[in-house]
Amino acid sequence: MINKGSKLYSIITGTCPKCHEESMYVTKNPYVLSEVLEMHENCSNCGTKYKIEPSFFYGSMYVSYGVGIAFAVAAFVISYLFLGSNLVTAFIAIIGTVVAFGPIIMRLSRNIWINIFMHYDESLAKKS
Repeated sequence: MINKGSKLYSIITGTCPKCHEESMYVTKNPYVLSEVLEMHENCSNCGTKYKIEPSFFYGSMYVSYGVGIAFAVAAFVISYLFLGSNLVTAFIAIIGTVVAFGPIIMRLSRNIWINIFMHYDESLAKKS
């Protein structure tokens, strides 16, 4: 189990990197494509401003490339090596995977990017 307070928790859940209490995104479902990157301006729990500076999340495009490659390699390994498909089928599996997981890749990249610059602060978390 991934515990609250770890960077991995914030990256996977898409919660505020400082308090891990609120989702950074207006819509939790990444497959609502019109709102896939719509974020709250600030965390309602701790007040953290998500967009540190204008165009802050442009850097997540570099992370997105790496995450996309990881998904593509995983699709290739599963289809070609484990399932024994031919290269054309493996290529189709890669394209299908990257398209199907595109919204998740975009959000994961943003989550990773913001967690590089912000750190969890236990004093900001809700006491439950």
